[in-house]
Amino acid sequence: MKKFLLLILVLFLAGTVFAETNYEQIYRELEPADFSYVHNIDPGEMYDVKDTSWSPYPLFRLTAPLFFKNVAIEPGYYLLTPREHNGNWYILFKEQGKVKYIIPAYNREIVPMGFYDENLPKIKLTPIQKFHLKFHDFVGEHVKSSQRKPAPQTYLEATDLENNYISIIIYWGSHRYYMILRTIQL
Repeated sequence: MKKFLLLILVLFLAGTVFAETNYEQIYRELEPADFSYVHNIDPGEMYDVKDTSWSPYPLFRLTAPLFFKNVAIEPGYYLLTPREHNGNWYILFKEQGKVKYIIPAYNREIVPMGFYDENLPKIKLTPIQKFHLKFHDFVGEHVKSSQRKPAPQTYLEATDLENNYISIIIYWGSHRYYMILRTIQL
């Protein structure tokens, strides 16, 4: 019952936040990226993936085109990567390791405490997997060179707004990044 009331409160507050935000004005004020990467390679990716076995970025499946000003994002699978450039934050849409689109983020905030615990599914481990993890934890405590940093936690929210706008919020590590796109081109 307590979780249900909390969920209703969160949905109510989310509705008021979306109602109070003027997305049309934000969209008009955002400027497209005026830079690109050499050979469309993200220079920061090497540092993000050096401690993981897979890509730590959230995967976004797009089934219909989205638009930002003069940029048309075609349907496909994209890894969404936040990057800073000259004090502004951008979201890189990467396909097969190459930067395909660069879209500005209009807001960056710290992820609320406990957000990932509440929203990410819990993995059910078998007894053998539990033993395996405890063994690795034991070795990691006594052999410092075998310790690995955990991959950043990620989450993705997409909200359909009125007047053909879509709000996408990318949670990556300790921050969340807000992006606004359109479903039709102007």
